[in-house]
Amino acid sequence: MIGQIKTGTLAKADISAVIHQGLRVKTADGKPARLAIIDESGTIIEAGDQVAREAFNVSIASYKNFLIGNGHLRVTNHAPEEQAK
Repeated sequence: MIGQIKTGTLAKADISAVIHQGLRVKTADGKPARLAIIDESGTIIEAGDQVAREAFNVSIASYKNFLIGNGHLRVTNHAPEEQAK
């Protein structure tokens, strides 16, 4: 778990993060890009800056839980009662 994290595995895109800015996405040639959530049939169901913010916030929340000894907890963007639906 602790150690070097492998990044740089995307051939056509670059994802970066700065703690006070969140995730930034661009194409391999430097053009702006957006993150999207795509369902199993290929339909884009969410896209844009809000997806990047949510992905970043969930990642940071998970990491914070790990640091304070709660790494076994799952972090979601919904209250538990909403997930049961």
